[in-house]
Amino acid sequence: MSFPNMSASMVARATVRAVTKRKILATRAALTLTPSAVKRIRTLLEGKPEYIGLKVGVRTRGCNGMTYTLDFTKQKDQADEEVLQDGVRVFIEKKAQLTLLGTEMDFVESKLSSEFVFNNPNIKGTCGCGESFNM
Repeated sequence: MSFPNMSASMVARATVRAVTKRKILATRAALTLTPSAVKRIRTLLEGKPEYIGLKVGVRTRGCNGMTYTLDFTKQKDQADEEVLQDGVRVFIEKKAQLTLLGTEMDFVESKLSSEFVFNNPNIKGTCGCGESFNM
């Protein structure tokens, strides 16, 4: 089918309507940081001016399927989601974005360990040690 009076850039038509009875919903950050996570990230980045933040990724690994990775990053990749909270920047790799929606990132210290903990409401199961998860 050919449309002689239509330019190549105008393939479809769109209509815009003002909606008056609906509330605008605030968007949720893909990831929220607890104050202890913010403090720990700040501490990790001190004296490392070449890094702009931490990058969270997900890898296929462990006895339950997936595990999170954390690395320093020097730049934001095009597909990364940026979370800026209390002056701290965390970048989420594209592959990890859907697995982290609604997640809280915390930093927990005990007598035997100190680690970042991801409180994720979307996880269906974890392994016994808590390192890997499935959705």
